[in-house]
Order: sequence, then C-alpha cells, then structure tokens
Amino acid sequence: MKAMLSRQGARLVAGGAALALLAGCATGPDANPRDPLEPLNRGVYQFNDAVDRAVLKPVAEGYVAAVPRPVRTGVSNLFGNWRDLWSAVNALLQARLQPAAENAMRFSVNTVLGFGGVLDLATEMGIPRTTLDFGHTLGRWGVPPGPYVVLPLLGPSTVRETVALPVDRQGDPVSQGIDDIPTRNTTQALRIVDTRASVLRAGELLEEAALDKYSFTRDAYLARRQRQIDAARGEEE
Repeated sequence: MKAMLSRQGARLVAGGAALALLAGCATGPDANPRDPLEPLNRGVYQFNDAVDRAVLKPVAEGYVAAVPRPVRTGVSNLFGNWRDLWSAVNALLQARLQPAAENAMRFSVNTVLGFGGVLDLATEMGIPRTTLDFGHTLGRWGVPPGPYVVLPLLGPSTVRETVALPVDRQGDPVSQGIDDIPTRNTTQALRIVDTRASVLRAGELLEEAALDKYSFTRDAYLARRQRQIDAARGEEE
C-alpha cells in the first residue's frame, strides 16, 4: 500500500474525529443514541436527496432507457468483479479463509474466462460472493461503529466507516489503477450511474412505503451493517 492515508484521507479521518467529538455535544433527551447528530444529518440527507432528484436519478433513468440490458449487466458485472478482489483482501484481514478463497476464485474465474469480468461466470458456477470493505474489517476486530453519519453525496455511514474510507480508496482499482485522469473520471461517473440505476426500483418502493425516509434509511443501513459484522464474527450467517 502506498501511503496509508492520502491528504484527502487525512481530512476524512480528521472529519470523523470531529464528528465523534460533536456527538457528545449534540445529545438530548429525545435523541436516538445511535444518531446524536440527527439535525445535522437530516440537513445533509436533504441536500443529497435534492442532488439525487435533480441529477442522479434522471441520469440513471436515461441510462436505463438508452442502454440495452445486456450491456448494463456487463458493466455491473465488471464493477462487481473489481469489488470481489478488495473483498478477498478484507476477508484475509478478517482471518476468514473461506470468503477470501471464494472471492479470489470469483475474481480469477471472471477475469480470465469472463472477458475481464464482463461475464459473471463465477455466479453461474455457484461460487458465492461476500462483499466486504475495510469498515467491516474494523468491526470484525471490535472497533465500535460510533455515531451514524450522513456524508455529502456519499450517503449513510458511521464514524468507523468514514475513517475506513481512505483505506478503501487505496484498494479501489479505479482510483488507484487508472492513471489517465479523463478515463478515471469517466469510469467513476459510469460506476455512480450504474449504482444508482441498480436501485431505481428500490427508491420507488421507499417513496411509496416510508413515512420518514430518513429514519427508514438510517435504520436499514445500521441493521444491515450490524448483520454483516455479526457474520464476520461468526455469530450469524
């Protein structure tokens, strides 16, 4: 790994520490103990929602309408294949040999036989995927999540996951493996659009079902992350 924390990473770490300090000042009798920064978080959530409605969602809808499904599937498979490699690294860091071997095998099979990952042959072969990041790894070794945080443009997180972001960036083949800046930026933009397109239907269901989208999103995110951490500790599958 190059320098463990880039200048941007150092700012994120400092921001996470500042959030942890602010949490002690933001509590009140009605505060959710997991979300002591709720007033601030709701403001950031509203900003993110406005950006999504104005830019991300329309672009994702246009992408779905203009690009054939097989092409979109290939794009999603390619990005998923890159995630498998970083997941294998984190599984090793968590001392979980089976997920590490499975994710490494997925990456090898799809890269060699699936045209660089465009075809997801590993799933057809029954090789399971366990998506992991460095936030999972910290949780696996007992680092508490800290307060819930909504990051500008990035969305739901916790202080632990925010601190882990610079390390995850070091393991990202797009930001670290593509030297040409225009190509890197285009690939990043495509990944964002692909991710947003994959949850268009979920977003519609959330609009229809949730009385308070902020609380629903927060509770779902925290519950999912906790299940993943519990699985990493061998407490739950």
